[in-house]
Amino acid sequence: MPRRSEKTAPTLRQLELFLALVSSSGIAGAGAKLGMSASATSHALRALESALGTELIDRHSPGVALTYTGEHVLPHVRDVFASLQLVRATALAGAELKTGLLRIGSFGASATIRVLPPLLERFRARYPGVDITVTEKPDEQTSRDLIERRLELAAVTLPKPDFDSQTLAIDELVAVLPFNHPLAKLDTVPLKELTIDPFVMTRAGSQALVTKLFARNGLRPRVEYELLQLMSILELVASGKGVSILAKLALPDQYNGTVFRPITPGSTRRIGLVCLNESRLSPVARAFWQDTRRHRTSQKLGA
Repeated sequence: MPRRSEKTAPTLRQLELFLALVSSSGIAGAGAKLGMSASATSHALRALESALGTELIDRHSPGVALTYTGEHVLPHVRDVFASLQLVRATALAGAELKTGLLRIGSFGASATIRVLPPLLERFRARYPGVDITVTEKPDEQTSRDLIERRLELAAVTLPKPDFDSQTLAIDELVAVLPFNHPLAKLDTVPLKELTIDPFVMTRAGSQALVTKLFARNGLRPRVEYELLQLMSILELVASGKGVSILAKLALPDQYNGTVFRPITPGSTRRIGLVCLNESRLSPVARAFWQDTRRHRTSQKLGA
């Protein structure tokens, strides 16, 4: 076991390397992410373990595996960098939020295109000096970015019991049909009818919801295409290659050659804004969180 040094303490560079190890397939790969050579990486890791007086990496396991102590140290190391981000954000934002950066994650088109834009427009009007970036990734990756403190806020599907949350919208699944399809004449499409034609399955955020909807009703669609891009799905349906089911909020108001119809039985999902701990948000993130909550509350009161 490494001997704990009385004169040294872990450096931020060493702790950054430790975080990189968690998402890497090897020690050298983790160092490469930080621009470190293999020898420098090995030296930094040994120095960190020496400073802490214990081994953090199980070198007898394939790939990168943390020791028992390493697993328990990890969340505290993440807290260190979360605190550093808070220091930087506080310094940038200032008391009146004249400057700053708001980073928001989004799980997909429903949130990116429909739910977030009006909220962000309100926030920009109130805090014009704050820069805003929106990063779109699948729901699971967006949630992981929150846990690993790469983001403070994100729009994801609910429920997420490990996060503080507020509901932003209710989305529903709808049938996407060629405009001249017989089912397009119906006001509501029976789910069973969507198992007859070739089916275009989305691989984006609503895939799990669509799959569960069919399974829950003992049905199986004839999946001939699995596509990630929304426009590709709409083009295939418009050309008569099949039918699909997509989240309503992800869709444009209309798309040439297609029609959108409710489904029976249907399925809905909640979209929410989440964070790890609303009491520990940076000033900029806290301002957006509170502004969004006030806006949602006023909408409910006016309904």
